[in-house]
Amino acid sequence: MLKKLISSSIMVAFVATATLPVTSTAFAADDAPKAQKKKKRTKIVGPSVGKKVGKAFTAYSEDRIDEAIQILAEIETSKEYDRAYVDRFLANMYATKGGADSKKAITLLEKATKVEVLNEKEHSDSIKLLADLQMQDKQYENALKNYAAWMKATGEEDANTYVKIAQAHYSLKQLDKMIAPSDKAIALFKEPNQNPYILKLTSYYERKQYKSAVKVLEEVLVLFPENKQWWTQLGMFYMLVEDYPKALYTLDLAYKQGYLVKETEIKTLANLYATNDVPYKSARLLEKYIDSGLIARTDTNLFTMANAFHASQDAKKAAKYFGETAKLSNNPKHYRRQGMLLQQDEQYDAATVALQKAIDLGVENPGRVYMTLAEAYFYQEKYKQATVAIKKAQADPKTKKAARAWASYIRDTAERKKKL
Repeated sequence: MLKKLISSSIMVAFVATATLPVTSTAFAADDAPKAQKKKKRTKIVGPSVGKKVGKAFTAYSEDRIDEAIQILAEIETSKEYDRAYVDRFLANMYATKGGADSKKAITLLEKATKVEVLNEKEHSDSIKLLADLQMQDKQYENALKNYAAWMKATGEEDANTYVKIAQAHYSLKQLDKMIAPSDKAIALFKEPNQNPYILKLTSYYERKQYKSAVKVLEEVLVLFPENKQWWTQLGMFYMLVEDYPKALYTLDLAYKQGYLVKETEIKTLANLYATNDVPYKSARLLEKYIDSGLIARTDTNLFTMANAFHASQDAKKAAKYFGETAKLSNNPKHYRRQGMLLQQDEQYDAATVALQKAIDLGVENPGRVYMTLAEAYFYQEKYKQATVAIKKAQADPKTKKAARAWASYIRDTAERKKKL
């Protein structure tokens, strides 16, 4: 974009030099109207300088940039305007090359604009180009001064310039000063443009003004609903301001449009289902994407899914996934959860296996696990094993009293059925 601007600037400059008379006699008539005399006269370079500039332009138009630079660099001038004009032209050449030569362009443009002898358009264009080059060179304070000088000189306002001004303030960590130029840019763009909104959002986010950031995102989502990043970001920002119902609504809509494609995004939506009391949707969503491979089949993710199925009162699936979790983690608490749920689902034989595994691995509060184990054996009418388990539950002070009552009940039932 900058090269295009520079090339255009060079073309205009050369055409003006080539077509205007080489002297200022055209403006010397004494009988010119008073109004014309007040008008600032257009300056042009002298014949000798103009001829050399023409050669430089020919070389430039044939992509012989280095030759054009050499021609311009060797031009000697005696007039202030001629010197400024050549410096400006040479700066354009260096800017076209870019890289390290941009610094040379900056120096020449600073020199050409400082004396303020260039024609009005030449001067204003040079200031604008200088500001752009200073932005590229991270001279943000100087760039801001020159963007302001350009607007003052021309009386013009430009949306892209205001975007650059906001970017300069960001680079200078002047976050509060980003909002005004961003708003100016938004107002000046003929078609909605996302860049100033991004700058506003950045300013509010980095200053932790999340409610203001939400307002920006709500506005930008209306303007650019096809951009999936705005859906996910708005959902995340609703979470930052703890508006979880709106966060769920937004991300749920995004999911239905196919905008959630990352593991973190799906897990966030699943978490929002759970926190908004829709655990079954949370569980099914996790199950779908763990099975597909998008979400890693880790003990942590399986545990979250098992909890969601448990919360949704699907004991069978909850037990299944706590079992898978336990195999990966080898954590006794996971076997305990599996055993409890298997018993709840009346899968007593499988429950005893899981509960015994929890005990063997050193589960906390073993008395409670022995109580459940005794109950699982009891319902299978395995009274001897139930009696052994309930005696161990009595050895734990936390379950001693309850275990005594169960022990009596197990004994009485076994005696009545003559199975002791």
